[in-house]
Amino acid sequence: MLAILVNTGLPFSVATITDSIFSNALLAGCCLLISNNMQYYLPRDEKYWYILVISLSLSGGWLLLTKMGFSFLFSGNAAYIHMLQNSYTLRFAMGFLLIGSMAILSVLWYTQQEQQNTINRKNDAARLAKEAELFKLRQQLQPHFLFNSLNSISALTGTQPEKARHMIQQLSDFLRGTLRRDDQQWSTLTEELEYLQLYLDIEKVRFGYRLQTAIQCNEEALTQKLPALLLQPVVENAIKFGLYDTVGEVLITIEAQRLNDILEIKVTNPFDEETTTPLQGTGFGLASIKRRLFLLFARQDLLQTTIEHNNFITTIIIPQPA
Repeated sequence: MLAILVNTGLPFSVATITDSIFSNALLAGCCLLISNNMQYYLPRDEKYWYILVISLSLSGGWLLLTKMGFSFLFSGNAAYIHMLQNSYTLRFAMGFLLIGSMAILSVLWYTQQEQQNTINRKNDAARLAKEAELFKLRQQLQPHFLFNSLNSISALTGTQPEKARHMIQQLSDFLRGTLRRDDQQWSTLTEELEYLQLYLDIEKVRFGYRLQTAIQCNEEALTQKLPALLLQPVVENAIKFGLYDTVGEVLITIEAQRLNDILEIKVTNPFDEETTTPLQGTGFGLASIKRRLFLLFARQDLLQTTIEHNNFITTIIIPQPA
């Protein structure tokens, strides 16, 4: 401001410096006013004429207050006030430029902030919806196994009460473990296998010698992370298609290994092609797991099923953090 006043022909003096300070203070107040105004009201639907109107109004108000202030500050210096009249047009143009620029910058800033808040709200809503669906999927898996276990206990109560009591105790331990892990999103493979063993102990009471299991994991795989309560429904599906249509002994194999940055788990069960159609009806369990993996990793290829030499193989791939 001081340089502009000097360039218009005004002498460099205490009066000019005072003029500059007073004008800049009023101009800063106008810029602050329009910035605060844009915080609470943003032009919508291309109504940017509002910026032009308010910028012109504030520029005119600023110039009027400046003239009134000069009349008070320089009331005894008529020659200086007379010289100031030559700078009013330039002052108005400069004030309009600065106030208009502040208005535009404020609109851009607050619009960006509003868009970011909208994006954050959408992300939060999507995250909550994903968590709710994941919780629902996990909860829907339990009744299938629970109903089967209760039916088995009911059948054993009359003929083998000791086995029934033992199975009730094992079921209690299993459900207690489930409750502890309901809020746990991730677990290590070691923790998951410990939990899975509780389930297998219950199933071995139901099926007796017919159910045989083999778990093969290398040391590196045991420390890898995977979604909590993921393996039990996969093994339940393997038992369903491996034992329900046969009368002999069945071996369910669980293999896990780390390959570069992924944990690969394979669950294998035999099946009879003439009595089962696993690829066409893998049941709710595998479908829910595939959905869980998609929600967590946004990939559709993390659960695969294949048939090799009368074996039904379910392969789960869990990406690991770097």
